[in-house]
Amino acid sequence: MTVWAIVVAAGTGSRFGGAKQFEQLEGERVVDRAVAACSAEADGVIVVVPAERTDDGALLAVGNVVAGEATRSGSVRAGLAAVPADADIVVVHDAARPYATPALFEAVVAAVRAGADGAVPGLPVSDTVKRVRDGVVVDTLDRSELVAVQTPQAFAAAALRGAHAGGGDATDDAALVEAAGGRVTVVAGEAANVKITHRSDLRA
Repeated sequence: MTVWAIVVAAGTGSRFGGAKQFEQLEGERVVDRAVAACSAEADGVIVVVPAERTDDGALLAVGNVVAGEATRSGSVRAGLAAVPADADIVVVHDAARPYATPALFEAVVAAVRAGADGAVPGLPVSDTVKRVRDGVVVDTLDRSELVAVQTPQAFAAAALRGAHAGGGDATDDAALVEAAGGRVTVVAGEAANVKITHRSDLRA
């Protein structure tokens, strides 16, 4: 089964204060680390970047580079359009998670090979989580049923294409696959696989 990866690196980094995916981390760019982790498992990589970055030589040397869209889901669709039609599995990974290990990619891909429509890494939620409306608590959720979800997320290519066919938006691709009736399983996430949101997340 052929595996392709889409690395989503088209964000503006508004909370970070700039395009965090192009910041330096331990001597290399954040996006390059994310692409390298994907490359260990994938037969090919699509990197989705801001339009002005499509001529990035370092990225062109390791994968196909396409321009992103205004939303994350739109950027994934731009990447998905560049994935070969005969791909069996597509892995979607946020460039802002450069600490993900090749083993995590292997785990989500293995779950899809085993028959799931999609697979996501998840960590148990240790904090108490409350639903709030207008500043008032309206419900306390049962955290035993909750996980904090990460990327990389792997999908049967047909399931991912079908989920994106309607042009919907979501905070991750699993939500679109779930809404389309797909079965998404959870594998053990990695505590070190943090999403870079603030400059303090760039560990030296």
